[in-house]
Amino acid sequence: MEMKIGSYRVDLIPVTRFMADGGAAFGVIPRKIWSRAYPHANDDNQIPMMAYALLIRGKDAVVVVDSGCGNKMDAKWRKAVHPEDVNGGLIAQLSARGVQPEDVTHFVYTHLHFDHAGGATVLNSEGKAAPLFPRAKHFIQKSHLEWARKPSEKDRASFTPDNWEPVVAAGLMEILDGNQDLLPGIELRVVNGHTTGLQMVIVHGNYSAGSDASGVAFIADLVPTAAHLPVYYVPAYDNYPLLSIEERRLFLGEAVAKNWVVVLGHDPFTPAMTLKPGPKGFEMDRQFF
Repeated sequence: MEMKIGSYRVDLIPVTRFMADGGAAFGVIPRKIWSRAYPHANDDNQIPMMAYALLIRGKDAVVVVDSGCGNKMDAKWRKAVHPEDVNGGLIAQLSARGVQPEDVTHFVYTHLHFDHAGGATVLNSEGKAAPLFPRAKHFIQKSHLEWARKPSEKDRASFTPDNWEPVVAAGLMEILDGNQDLLPGIELRVVNGHTTGLQMVIVHGNYSAGSDASGVAFIADLVPTAAHLPVYYVPAYDNYPLLSIEERRLFLGEAVAKNWVVVLGHDPFTPAMTLKPGPKGFEMDRQFF
C-alpha cells in the first residue's frame, strides 16, 4: 500500500523474515507477560520478526531507507536467525515498483546492525561485497559509524563491515553529525538508546493538502513491535535502556500529537500505525500498510 505524504509517495517494503530470541527481544519482561501481547514464540523461545525498507519517491529523488538482512550471511548466522527473503528480496520488490538499483538517489542507513544494513551491499562476480545502489549517496551518522567500527563486546556480533565499508571505499558515504533534513520534508532525527547515533526518518506532510496522513516516521529499533509499545518493554539489545525509555516516551507522545503513522522496526503482523494514549502509555489507533 503506497501512501501520499506531502509531495512524496511512500511505500513500506517487507524485505527479510527472520527469528530472534524472545528473551533478548523483551529484556527484563518475563515471557509469561510479554507472550500475552506477542504469542508467537516457538519451542526454542524464538519469535518471528521482519526487516523493512522504506521507499520514498519525489519529483527528483528516489530514497531507500534500510535494506534488510541481505544474502551475505555465513552458515552460522543463517542457522541462528533463519533469514528468508520476502517476495524475492529487496531488488525484486523494488523492480516490481518500477525502481532499479541505478535509479536510487539516496540511501539511508538507520544504523549498521546486520538486519538493517545487510542488503546495502551485494556480492559481485568476484565474490566481493559492492554497493547495491551505485549512484546513490549513502547517509550515516558520524557517531554511529565510529561505534560500528569499534563496537562494544556486547554488540559487536551485530556489525559486519562488508555491509558499509565498500560504500565508503566507493566514495558514496555521506557522514552526518546530528539532526538534519535529508531533503525538503524528510527529516533525519537521532536517538541513542538502542545504539549510538541511530537516525530515524520522518517524512512530513500536510493532511489538509490531500495527503494520506500528516507524516510517516520510520523509527527502526526505537520500538521493535506493537508489543513493545509500553515504554519500559525494552529489548536486551539496547545499549542504554533507561535512555531508550525516555526517548520512546518523548517521541511517541509527539507522534500522537502530530498524528504520524509510525513504522515499527520489526513487527511482521502490525508494521505501521497511528497511536493513541493507552493504560500503559501508548497503543494502536489505526493500522497502515
